[in-house]
Amino acid sequence: MLENELINDLQDPASLPEPTKRVSVVQTHISIVLIADDFVYKIKKPMNFGFLDFSTLEKREFFCRQEVELNRRLSRGIYLDVLPVKRAAGKYTLIPVPGDAVEYAVKMKRIPESYLMKTVFEKGLITHRHLEEIASVLAEFHGVALRNEEIEQFGFPERFKVNTDENFDQVKKYIGKTISRNAFEQISQWTDIFYRNNNALFHERIRRGRIRDCHGDLHMEHICLMEGLPIIDCIEFNERFRYGDTVADIAFLLMDLEYHGGGDLAQTLWTAYKSLAGEGGVDRLLVFYKVYRAFVRGKVNSFQLDDPSIDSREKSAAVERAQKYFELARTYVQEGECL
Repeated sequence: MLENELINDLQDPASLPEPTKRVSVVQTHISIVLIADDFVYKIKKPMNFGFLDFSTLEKREFFCRQEVELNRRLSRGIYLDVLPVKRAAGKYTLIPVPGDAVEYAVKMKRIPESYLMKTVFEKGLITHRHLEEIASVLAEFHGVALRNEEIEQFGFPERFKVNTDENFDQVKKYIGKTISRNAFEQISQWTDIFYRNNNALFHERIRRGRIRDCHGDLHMEHICLMEGLPIIDCIEFNERFRYGDTVADIAFLLMDLEYHGGGDLAQTLWTAYKSLAGEGGVDRLLVFYKVYRAFVRGKVNSFQLDDPSIDSREKSAAVERAQKYFELARTYVQEGECL
């Protein structure tokens, strides 16, 4: 496969533009990430999931440039450039050589894993000061993030329902693999009932100016507890996943904390954020968006079952993660029924 050839070639330190002693590779369902000593190079896979279309070289270049531009909002100095991948002497390379680009890579400064919120959390070192700083950065970002008539259309319930309907359609094939039929039906039915019973709540959020150009993928691996608190890897590939309610944005991070057993920390963060952002009366909506976020993560992990470049061990781990996310979504549904 050409993808495997590309990975093999670019794992050679001699193929990268900056000196490095080693290169490791991490794959997601949509990206190949090359991690060198000081820099990271991210290449988009030629995938088309419907909600995401990287199927042509032109689209992959466009979304690489979008990734750099959009992420500079919350992470100054981290996203550096978009580099062409070329072929030279029969091998893929990121070193500047004559010829046309065959792929593109986003070049970033490498952030040591020790600074990632997830790493700090796993070491039991998250403090109230960390949470207050995160709440402050997010409340400020959400308060100034772009808002206009086009973006606000994504706050209408019938517009957001496109996302949840798509999720259920795409997860059907995994019933019996990563989600039980009972859980699938319980979550989908609850979601439909929520829309019917809370139409006015969605409209109130639009009226209050809470529909913004947000981050869209706000979880612990994307928050860096270092100077400036950079937040990386926003959604660049589909505006409807980035345009939305600010509560939907922070709901992802709260869900991620709870998924990893940090329920008390999630409550502290939510309390601080609500105060700084001037939020209130949104507990039901928060549960709705946490269900949505957990379900999306279950779906994304399920997708890895269909990726031929991922080995059986990684797929087994993806199944376990997906099952846990779907079960969390069901737990939230049960909580939501009490509100």
